[in-house]
Amino acid sequence: MAGRSPIETVHQLVHAINSGDLEAALALYEPEGVLLAQPGTVAKGGAALREALAVFIALRPTMSSEREEVIEANGVALYCSKWRLSGTDADDKAIQMSGRSSDVLRRQPDGDWLIAVDNPWGSDILG
Repeated sequence: MAGRSPIETVHQLVHAINSGDLEAALALYEPEGVLLAQPGTVAKGGAALREALAVFIALRPTMSSEREEVIEANGVALYCSKWRLSGTDADDKAIQMSGRSSDVLRRQPDGDWLIAVDNPWGSDILG
């Protein structure tokens, strides 16, 4: 049962965000997937994910991964990366962000991997 790998799923998410394609980005999450939009702010499921992803896309970002590692076990994958994002806010002010993500993906029945937990802030959520 071949399908998109965990790293391909994340690369497609980055491409969707960079190209402003909210629907393509949303399709890469499980229906009840979770995105930690900011430390302490959790978006879970369809409407909340759509809203949180729309905020990132509104930055007109250029996002890239500097380093990536994937660990798979029994249909679950841990994706870790060091990433950077540059964009502009609503006032056209330049924004630079970076982090070390730790994301969980799950293999679906069709063999593709979808994002179950998207934590772009990694252990920084601990404060």
